[in-house]
Amino acid sequence: MQLSIDGAAVFVATGGREFDATLPTVVLLHGAGFDHTTWALHSRWFAHHGFGLLAPDLPAHGRSDGKPLPTIAEMADWTASLLEAAGATKAKLIGHSMGSLVALETSARHPTKVSSLGLIATAATMIVGPDLLKAAEANDHAAIDMVSIWGLGFQAELGGSLAPGLWMHAGAQRVLERCRPGVLHRDLTACNAYDGALAAAAKVAVPTTIILGERDMMTPAKAGKALAAAIANARTIVLPNAGHMMMVERPDELLAALQN
Repeated sequence: MQLSIDGAAVFVATGGREFDATLPTVVLLHGAGFDHTTWALHSRWFAHHGFGLLAPDLPAHGRSDGKPLPTIAEMADWTASLLEAAGATKAKLIGHSMGSLVALETSARHPTKVSSLGLIATAATMIVGPDLLKAAEANDHAAIDMVSIWGLGFQAELGGSLAPGLWMHAGAQRVLERCRPGVLHRDLTACNAYDGALAAAAKVAVPTTIILGERDMMTPAKAGKALAAAIANARTIVLPNAGHMMMVERPDELLAALQN
């Protein structure tokens, strides 16, 4: 569906069913340079199992207009505006990588709008290497190569997708290649600059599940556990042999973790 947020047209996937604000709402927040297609499998499950599903393309991503938001805080405020525009009062926020920081910050800035959190491939600090930042700033394809190579675990690079004929590495590259010039760099810069995760974590008062990949090279499990330690009663699940892109690498295990 299409919404208007801050004067810009925003595309929001609803999992193949019309969004119903009377149902418990789930919001799926994608990572840097990606879009709603990250959640192709999981959005449909939630939408067909009793939830109102919102999987937005952040501004300037995917099918959404507008300019890329420069900070995690601004993305968090935008997420609160998304809920208002959709007519939802509060939601379970599920975020991957950059999206996990957005979900976390939204819970700190807008606590009445968040019922629970699912933080996937997250970290207390999400440092981005200078080579990746430089390549992204230059719109060099090397940035896409780095994200796709580092983002997938070893087994995923060998195959094993549950979707027949899908090559996970190339799939990640195609989405990033569609990213508009400057957007990936803006996202990565926002992650690199964000230093409020631990302060936001201390304010979390809702059930929180943190899901980490054992072989994640972008947000190592150790960094995710440091964030989990700062959230009262957070539940941590580590998926064996998984890399950063758990939505495609371990979709069934990820869904099971998000359901409990």
